[in-house]
Amino acid sequence: MAKIRYALRGSATVLMGKNTMIRKIISVFLKDNPGHPLELILPRVVGNVGFIFTNGELGDIRDVIEAHRVPAPARVGSIAPIDVMVPPGPTGCDPGQTSFFQVLQVPTKITKGQIEITTQVFLVPKGQKVGSSEAALLQKLSIRPFTYGLVIDCVYDNGSVFDAAVLDLTDEDMGNKFAAACGNVAAVSLELGFPTLASLPHSIANAFRALVGVVIEGCDTYSFDQADTIKAILADPSAFAASSGGGGGGDAPAAAAPVEEEEEEEIDMGGGMSMFGAEEGGGDY
Repeated sequence: MAKIRYALRGSATVLMGKNTMIRKIISVFLKDNPGHPLELILPRVVGNVGFIFTNGELGDIRDVIEAHRVPAPARVGSIAPIDVMVPPGPTGCDPGQTSFFQVLQVPTKITKGQIEITTQVFLVPKGQKVGSSEAALLQKLSIRPFTYGLVIDCVYDNGSVFDAAVLDLTDEDMGNKFAAACGNVAAVSLELGFPTLASLPHSIANAFRALVGVVIEGCDTYSFDQADTIKAILADPSAFAASSGGGGGGDAPAAAAPVEEEEEEEIDMGGGMSMFGAEEGGGDY
């Protein structure tokens, strides 16, 4: 706790106290200020809890707290927060303690005058209580499978209480959620015919497509620049396809010439047609 307080000095304040006193203070404050959002915190003041006050970045505060977790031994009767495994290898115990490992069904062998565990052992599953034999084995092997430190339970901000999982959200996650929400708003707005800022770009695009369709299909007396471009594309698609192929028009006949010769040899078309549909003897389109 001292290291956590020191690390958070200047950016946050850690307040720990007795629950009865904290609940009493909050209750008196709520009696004088009924309906205050602090009443959301009162049900969470249960057990060994404390408060961290900060105006800084909550993610940085969490990183500092998690960086100061310390290893803790497995005590008898405690609930295992993770699966406890015993790795294989030498134990440092003399062969006279073999029976202790046999009771726990730990496979062992004698190597260089000491007991060695041959395979990894799944000792305590997550969520189960640690028994006396398991705790004694872990203590004998100097294994501290658990960690001890502060755990963030919830976040209070501007009258709202959030789960600690919100601290895992990044700016990218928030941007994706906002974009998805805007997409839903735009879809509903377009379906209802009610314009909003989210649906306005789609409405303008739909209106443009409708205008172009009217000009192309049934209006010969009026047009506009964008519609003229689309008309030109529809009238002669090959011209736009050739222009989109790059500036290598002069090299195209030379590159196609070997193909013409090969086709003549294989098919024997005589004076036939070139690959562009014209008579042979010209390199121009």
